[in-house]
Amino acid sequence: MAHVQVLSPASLLGTLSPKGAYILGYSWLYGMSVWVSFFGGMIALRALPRHQFGALQHMTFPVYFSSSIGLSSTLLGLWAYAHPGLFANITSPLRADVAQAYVLGIVIALQSCNQLVVGPMTSSIMFQRHKLEKEEGKNYNEPGVSDQMKALNAKFAKLHGISSLANLGAVIALTFHGLWIGSYGL
Repeated sequence: MAHVQVLSPASLLGTLSPKGAYILGYSWLYGMSVWVSFFGGMIALRALPRHQFGALQHMTFPVYFSSSIGLSSTLLGLWAYAHPGLFANITSPLRADVAQAYVLGIVIALQSCNQLVVGPMTSSIMFQRHKLEKEEGKNYNEPGVSDQMKALNAKFAKLHGISSLANLGAVIALTFHGLWIGSYGL
């Protein structure tokens, strides 16, 4: 049976806690990740011309990845605070508290890879394609594009795929973490 809590100044102040901060941070991170990964980009792709879409993604993704890294790092710190035995058992990944710390670490690693390596490389290739499209007078996907454009297309597709997989991995890890904390608490 659930415990009925009466609202009072003390109970309201009790919401300002590490647990409350954790849930808000996780909610923000997960909601943002799902929105950016599955909805925002698709809406923008349909609403904007391709070059404007690319410019929007170039500006949006660094903010998304930085926010994701910051929030995941904060959650990992709060998780470690809530689980004092975590570091003593860090080499025991089958312990649930350690496994969840690893899950948050995976999110940090994947989004850092996107922020620091794959994202900048993808943007660079995208802008090279835009420039070459203007020079050739053809879109990147038209018949008869240059070999240089074909090489840029292949690089872009590879980098975009790596970035998408890393981001999807982060969303899957966050989903697992959310299911864990929803089922077993912090």
